[in-house]
Amino acid sequence: MNVTLILFQIDTTLEESALSPAPPENVGREQAKGCWQPGRSGNPRGKPKGARNHATRAAEALLEGEANALTRKAIDSALAGDVMALRLCMERILPARKSRLVNFELPAVKSATDLPAALAALIEAIAQGNLSPDEATPIAALLDAQRRAIETTELEKRIAALEAGRALS
Repeated sequence: MNVTLILFQIDTTLEESALSPAPPENVGREQAKGCWQPGRSGNPRGKPKGARNHATRAAEALLEGEANALTRKAIDSALAGDVMALRLCMERILPARKSRLVNFELPAVKSATDLPAALAALIEAIAQGNLSPDEATPIAALLDAQRRAIETTELEKRIAALEAGRALS
């Protein structure tokens, strides 16, 4: 799409809105509340997926074909000592790490008696530098959730056995 075409579309939209009559001054919240019936939307299907705002499309059209020049300018500014440009470039080259896959030996946990060995393996991985404490924390939380699930299952079995014993008496 041509840049001038988009700008023309924006201008015509502005002209059309300027030509529309202004709402009366006495229109307040009470009258605005009655525009739609409760539970019914004015646009039941909602905004289509992938639909973008007019300003975003206009900005993309203006930048079309300029990405290489702008990137080169940012790099040149960073190399010249512009701290903000340097930060921008570094954030693109090496973004902040959110998470990573970790690989270490964790013994199987089938009962509550297996949990201490699993936690010991987790602590050993931290001590060896294979895991950071921040990476180990969610794993420890998973082990705790597994412990609770094991305890709940064992309690249900005990309660069922006790109830079965009472039924026989």
